Amino acid sequence: MNVLNQCRQQDPGNRHQAAHSPAPQVIPTRDALLGDGMTIRRALPSAPCRMIGAWCFLDHFGPVDVTRGHGLRVGPHPHTALQTFTWPLAGEILHRDSLGYEQIIRPGQVNLMTAGRGISHSEESPGTRSSQLHGAQLWIALPEAVRHCEPAFDHYPKLPVIERDGFRITLLVGEALGEQAPTRVFTPLLSLDFMTGGEAATTLDVPAGFEFGVLMLEGQATIDSQVLHVGQLLYLGSGSDQLRVSSTSPARLLLIGGAPFGEEILMWWNFVGRSREELTRAAAEWNSGDARFGTGRGYPGERLKAPLPPWTTT
Repeated sequence: MNVLNQCRQQDPGNRHQAAHSPAPQVIPTRDALLGDGMTIRRALPSAPCRMIGAWCFLDHFGPVDVTRGHGLRVGPHPHTALQTFTWPLAGEILHRDSLGYEQIIRPGQVNLMTAGRGISHSEESPGTRSSQLHGAQLWIALPEAVRHCEPAFDHYPKLPVIERDGFRITLLVGEALGEQAPTRVFTPLLSLDFMTGGEAATTLDVPAGFEFGVLMLEGQATIDSQVLHVGQLLYLGSGSDQLRVSSTSPARLLLIGGAPFGEEILMWWNFVGRSREELTRAAAEWNSGDARFGTGRGYPGERLKAPLPPWTTT
């Protein structure tokens, strides 16, 4: 079941065009049904908002029953010039990569893979698994100074959790509420997961120079004065130093933010780059088996083939 890749072919003109609007903007996700009933909700990139800080990709996947068949199966595939950030809400995902890492990730944990000059990996449901799979996967664009770095993989089994005003808040990236997340990133970023089982309301101090977005993962909540539902991303722009979050029923939401990226990027398939030529070369090198992306082991299936960009001629 090819879930986390079939939905990734990007508009070749997908440059950084985040709308720095002073007014909140609700952006519907672009939804697709893939595999055995897996719903993918694409929040970033979108026409109104290409990036939020260095966050350049955000998918909300599931929940889906993975008791039938093989569950999640995403064959070996490459990445360049980005970090993949996996945040499961339910279920387990087995990660294998060309550096030799093999890691199961569970709810409350983060897998952070730094592609740098090039890496490949696979994602699948382990043989022994929970009945449901649900979560979010994000990409973080690497700035010019480090985007050709050596690839790396980090697993974070424990993150700061703060109980506050009826919310259970997990700090995924950056600094907030007197805590510092351990996740290693290369630009100023912030991300928090808010979860409540009922009525809750809190106000969070945030950096005024950051732009922010909020994605509903479960239920509904009010962000400042805007009601938000599953299938919606709220782009908040920058300039405010406080964020008010409230809910009257069980809900879960993901906050992402960061300093405006300040560099123009292009995206195609699983690659981030700076020019069409660079993306074309990456696709061709992956398809030819170039050593740049290494060799993954252990995945019981074929590796994926990169679609050539539409600007290439055959």
